[in-house]
Amino acid sequence: MIILIQFKNIHLSFNGKTLFKDFNMNIKKGEKILLNAPSGKGKSTLFKLLLGFVKPHKGEIILDGKNLEKNNITYFRKNIAYVSQDVDLRNDKVWDLILEIFSYKNNRHIEITKDKVLDIFKYFNFSEDIMEKKVSELSGGERQRLGLIICILMDRHVWLLDEVTSGLDKEMKEKVVDYVLKKDKTVLIISHDKIWSKSDLIRTKEW
Repeated sequence: MIILIQFKNIHLSFNGKTLFKDFNMNIKKGEKILLNAPSGKGKSTLFKLLLGFVKPHKGEIILDGKNLEKNNITYFRKNIAYVSQDVDLRNDKVWDLILEIFSYKNNRHIEITKDKVLDIFKYFNFSEDIMEKKVSELSGGERQRLGLIICILMDRHVWLLDEVTSGLDKEMKEKVVDYVLKKDKTVLIISHDKIWSKSDLIRTKEW
């Protein structure tokens, strides 16, 4: 299987505190990886490294054979979808927000129709009236599902999911995990929900 992502000998410190020292990880195309480390040990920072928002003091980050450098950060961000823990979205109506996101240059090639979007919304137990609600009217769990749905619609090769199931009930957690595991995507997961670690399809990376 093809190695899609590599972290090679990563060193990173903040305020005298070492987060990574000689950190290495190879991720195969299509793998689902659960990141497991104590709080404050750099799980979310690893996502920021891969997106080029944080630069390691030493080491290489490689995606699909390309080194993460200043001149190709756009390539990395075009191929990665990131759902953050707080799902920080603009306070528009949900449908207007989706239309705006898919008007951006990197997303314009994706055909978005209301029927296509509604199909995914229905799978994640949203009724049609969600489209007219403002983001501020949504609960934490609803925002998490909305963030994941936008990630799905973006159809990028790599998904970074940070605590996307924390605000969901047991049934919805199972639906989300089942959906993610069936997708032909390379997925890195940060989660305290034990439901992820129960699956044989997920590899756990500990440090």
